[in-house]
Amino acid sequence: MLSNRIIKPHYLTPPRVLTAGFFLLIIIGTALLSLPAASASGERIKFLDALFTATSATCVTGLTIMDTGAHYSRFGQIVLLCLFQLGGVGFMTAATWFALALGRKISLRDRLVLKEALNQTEMSGIVQLVIRIFLFSVAIESVGAILFAAVWMDSMTFGQAVYNGIFHAVSIFNNAGFELLGGWSQFVNDPAINIISMALIIFGSMGFIVMADLIRWPEKRKLSLHSKVVLWATLVLTVGGAVLFFIFEYTNPRTFGALGLDGKLWASMFQSVSLRSAGLNTVPIADLRQATQLLMVILMFIGAAPGSTGGGIKITTFVVLLAGIGAIIRGREDAVIFRHRIAARELYRAITVTLMGVIVIVGATMLLTTVEDGHFLVLLFEAVSAFGTVGFSLGATLELSDYGKGIIIALMFMGRLGLLTLAFAFRSKPKKEPFRYPEGQIIIG
Repeated sequence: MLSNRIIKPHYLTPPRVLTAGFFLLIIIGTALLSLPAASASGERIKFLDALFTATSATCVTGLTIMDTGAHYSRFGQIVLLCLFQLGGVGFMTAATWFALALGRKISLRDRLVLKEALNQTEMSGIVQLVIRIFLFSVAIESVGAILFAAVWMDSMTFGQAVYNGIFHAVSIFNNAGFELLGGWSQFVNDPAINIISMALIIFGSMGFIVMADLIRWPEKRKLSLHSKVVLWATLVLTVGGAVLFFIFEYTNPRTFGALGLDGKLWASMFQSVSLRSAGLNTVPIADLRQATQLLMVILMFIGAAPGSTGGGIKITTFVVLLAGIGAIIRGREDAVIFRHRIAARELYRAITVTLMGVIVIVGATMLLTTVEDGHFLVLLFEAVSAFGTVGFSLGATLELSDYGKGIIIALMFMGRLGLLTLAFAFRSKPKKEPFRYPEGQIIIG
């Protein structure tokens, strides 16, 4: 019989519910992918491989240790589709959809968990936001599926085109990076596939909060500070990344060598957009110059927007850090973005998230270099890709040992949940200090 201690409300905090929910979803996915019916050959997939794939799908990462189209049956592929749909929008959001459909009331505790899951500062309008997320997701994925199917109708049967359209629209919108067609490199010169894919990635990575704000913009005539920061940062990082990608790879015979100017431009823009957290590539990532690979590490670490299907430390965290640095350099007391003062607690939060991310990446890379026989940059790239839930790989993922797979699984889980959420999930109930220590002086710099 459960003790009163176990069922006390403060033990079921939102971060703990989110952590337990994602963990349970991964376990269910692992069990289903371990069934013989999930394998194209009819043989059971190794448990650790099933766990790796289920974690990658649930955490919408896209790192794979086997070809999804070749090794998984239709049943296995549908399981993956469900995992990255639920993992992308969040299991609590999906659970709320079902609850609303059944006419169930959303309790205060459910609203608290949703507030945490969607990175909201208040509970007001949280259920309406969940409804809008459902409508946005269905609408965008449906349009993407129809457009993909229309493009592939000439090279596939109607059924194949529709199935592939649905699978890839859901995968790309949720920034999962899973695909069934043997790689996206075959579409490097295809404007239609490039445009559809990039649009889905951008919609998925900028977050549902921003999409809701954009929908209401015609009547409000004003965007929130959060939306302005996300949109401008996304534009700058995407365009800047594409320009640098074009410059670094222009003369690389192994990547851009066989492409015309149009192909080079499409490839530069697609890779930069995909770095928001999608993980699809139209040029061989392993053949990129090291300068380009290092650029990708930086952009993957920054990641997508809060409340989106992407990972990383989040672009808003990066912008707040830059604003804080700018304030220090200029000798100003406050960090200011778009004529708005940023609260000190937000700056502390940004610093905490970034430093925790750096510590986790450094620690994981050190462990990988210990258990794996690979080049440092390659293993660092894999670690950042997993933590940022991006899914790009230089090939090391396919050759990982069981220990290496365990490290990458942990990184994907931490990257999707968020380090602060995990820290809050495992901390004890905070106690208010009855006193304050005297202020001290430390020389910095």
